[in-house]
Order: sequence, then C-alpha cells, then structure tokens
Amino acid sequence: MSRLRIYAETDGAVALATHVAHADIAAALRAVGIRFEQWEAAQPIAAGASQDEVIAAYRTDIDRLMREEGYRTVDVVSLTADHPDRAALRQKFLSEHTHAEDEVRFFVAGSGQFTLHIDGKIYDILCEQGDLIGVPDGTRHWFDMSEQPNFVAIRLFNNPAGWVANFTGDDIATRFPRMTPGDTAASG
Repeated sequence: MSRLRIYAETDGAVALATHVAHADIAAALRAVGIRFEQWEAAQPIAAGASQDEVIAAYRTDIDRLMREEGYRTVDVVSLTADHPDRAALRQKFLSEHTHAEDEVRFFVAGSGQFTLHIDGKIYDILCEQGDLIGVPDGTRHWFDMSEQPNFVAIRLFNNPAGWVANFTGDDIATRFPRMTPGDTAASG
C-alpha cells in the first residue's frame, strides 16, 4: 500500500499528516503540483519480462503521458537486492537534487521512496506496484530504494540522455526517514 507522510522541513521526527488512501495521496500531491496516478497492465507480465514486454503492457498510459507532456523516450529499470552495485546506486540518489526535466517513474513491481522538498515541507511518498509519480523539473527531491532494493520501474524522459542530477549541496535528506527493506505503508 502506498503512503504519503508530510513533515515540516525542520522536523523529520514527527509527521504533520499521513495518508494511505490513493485518492488522498493524489489530492495532497496535486495541491503542490505533483502527478500521482495508479495504472493497471493491459496484459499479464511474467517475472523476468523483457523491457519491450513491460512497455507493451502499459503502452496506452505511456502514450497518453508522452502526448500530454512531450516525453520523448521510455525505458525500464530493474534493481534487486543481489545487484553487486546496489549500495553505490542507492547512494547516488540519496542526496537532495533537482533535474532540468520532469522525473517520471511508474512502479511495475516492488517499491521506492521519493521525498520532495516543496514550500517548507517534506513530502515522503512510498510508491509501490501500480503507482506513477511525476516530479516536475526543478523540484528539490531525493530517492531511496532501501539497502535491499527490489523494483521494476518504467521511466519517461524529455532528454534522450536520461537521468541528469543537479545536486543542491543541502544535507536535508540526512534528517528524514529512509526506506528500510520490506517498508510498506502498513509498517511505516
């Protein structure tokens, strides 16, 4: 189950609000300009499916977003706990950064935690299977996949070069909860 916790940017210990109903999460995020949707596959996806098979299962929603937002490329990324570079990959995303383009991720399987820094608040979103998050360009944020990552995600880009981060140099991400292995809305 997905979860949104909202904090004051000065206090990572006590959430001001917590939402677990998708409609409530989407409404709270929409109020600060963040897209949050749920998608369903148009066809079954087998474990170990190819990138083309995964994209085909969600082609209708992918095409809709590409038309609406002008995204030019799409790919699939997958990471599991046995990946030899998982610690380095996790570290790469844990510091606050921005992008010159939207960061759009759809979780085909598994989960990940996007944390957004907007207007003096921190929006900590646990995204799980079926969730799409669209973080507009210039939004300060970080991403955690936990020490034991397990996810398959579709990524959409405007820039064919893909993921390019502009790090803020602010250590704020160290003062807010990280994702733990097995983290779910029910456990957090």
